Amino acid sequence: MRAARGLALPQARPGAIDWRADETALVVVDMQNGFLKPGGYFDQVGYDLAHAPTTVRQVQRAVAAARIAGLFVTYIQSGFDAQHLVVGGPTAPVWHKSEAQVLMRERPELAFGLITDGTWDYALVDELQPAPGELVVRKSRYSAFAGTPLDQVLRARRIRNLVFVGVAANVCVESTLREAYHREYFCLLLEDATHHAGPPFLREATLWNVERFFGWVAPVAMFEAAADARGAAA
Repeated sequence: MRAARGLALPQARPGAIDWRADETALVVVDMQNGFLKPGGYFDQVGYDLAHAPTTVRQVQRAVAAARIAGLFVTYIQSGFDAQHLVVGGPTAPVWHKSEAQVLMRERPELAFGLITDGTWDYALVDELQPAPGELVVRKSRYSAFAGTPLDQVLRARRIRNLVFVGVAANVCVESTLREAYHREYFCLLLEDATHHAGPPFLREATLWNVERFFGWVAPVAMFEAAADARGAAA
């Protein structure tokens, strides 16, 4: 990797990174009511939301640090259009594998109410609202690159490094990070600003996969220190 001044994390795993801030974006994945708030989609499915307040606070810290460092901040918003045209029906895998789609068919009173454009469930949490000039990308599949302009927007800004936070670590975060790797982006996952869906071993598997195969891993505090150093030098 080409060394560059700007955003240095010497203790990242498995090795130090040193990236240009103007070539780096923070990608905030699916921090929505449906995934994090009581009464939302994940709560309806039965996922434990005890982590949610901490996860929100950690992502807030990452966003604040990214703004200090001058990173481009991008929010990903997962779900479906109001008519669910993007789902495609039973000919599409998402119709069968999206737990939201399955639950809405099982419970008709929830129809068009889970992670659907225009609903509370779909909205980003109040604690994490985009600032002027920050991007929101809407997706209907696990990867934020699938069927969206994300890659074009990043490349137009000559961004080559991506810092990931959000939920769920083993689903949409990892899916997007893996695709980013295959599109030649360098990727950093902030391990304590993400949370998994399912048993705890899934989180460990994601962290292992990223550190071993797809990128780098670091805690939020290390990212904050790098951002503070960058901000002081600016």
